[in-house]
Amino acid sequence: MEQVGVVSDSAAPLLVASFLAAAALLLLTFLRHGGNKHGRLPPSPMALPLIGHLHLIRPPPHRAFDRLVARYGPLVYLRLGPSTHCVVVGSADVARDVLKFEGSIPERPLTAVTRHLAYDSAGFAFAPYGPHWRFMKRLCMSELLGPRTIEQLRPVRAAELAGVMRAATAAAAKGETIDMSRELIRMSNNAIMRMVATELPGDMADKARDCAKQVAELVGAFNIEDYVSLCRGWDLQGIGRRTRDVHSRFDALLEAMIKTKEKERREEPGNRPRPRTCSTSSWTRRRTRLPRSSSQGRTSRRLSS
Repeated sequence: MEQVGVVSDSAAPLLVASFLAAAALLLLTFLRHGGNKHGRLPPSPMALPLIGHLHLIRPPPHRAFDRLVARYGPLVYLRLGPSTHCVVVGSADVARDVLKFEGSIPERPLTAVTRHLAYDSAGFAFAPYGPHWRFMKRLCMSELLGPRTIEQLRPVRAAELAGVMRAATAAAAKGETIDMSRELIRMSNNAIMRMVATELPGDMADKARDCAKQVAELVGAFNIEDYVSLCRGWDLQGIGRRTRDVHSRFDALLEAMIKTKEKERREEPGNRPRPRTCSTSSWTRRRTRLPRSSSQGRTSRRLSS
């Protein structure tokens, strides 16, 4: 009996390894032949089980895509995770044809971060392509990006650009290097916040710039929950916690901006509420109007009959 027990214990790892190898072989066969039902797909590099082609997307992503396009052609099929399928377009002519014949291209897929920040596509940036998106686009183009508004905000952009030039000049005078990417991102964030809220106090303006920077970082960060469904809800990278914190602080700042604008609008001379007045003639007419007597009522009913 003891000899049989020793043999079974030693065979257990081999059985587990054989089972895993068979499962992996079946999974590879299914993934290779299961995509035929979607039609003919573009060329694709070899994918790994579970992660697909995620191991090929190394930072910076645009250079990884450029290497894939240079090797496999202007259209490359990639599978990011178990069920996220995408196509990389690396040619202007092919991109023109794709945009012409594929209507779902303008839609941006919702990620775990954007779903929380945009209230489930209720905003404009990540709204699905449709009537609401087209209406918001026309509204933004007419109210936010119109020629009159752009011309009014020219001094703000000029001031931020002058700040970047001064920083570059100071670094050149000292013989130091300067990170232009960081300076340009800072210039954009500062210009946007100054255009949105010019009258905010200094500390609140700094908080708003910091929130905008963190939102941009979270939206562009790689989150494994978007590609591997088994990892959803675990927050392995801590991105969900950071997103909730930034979202609450950004909402508080937006609420403060809205209240400040409403207060300024109420305090403007032309927008002050006027006291309700009543003219003498209308007051006299209301006072002298007598109620209709019962005889008048009977007479009117008799004539109508």
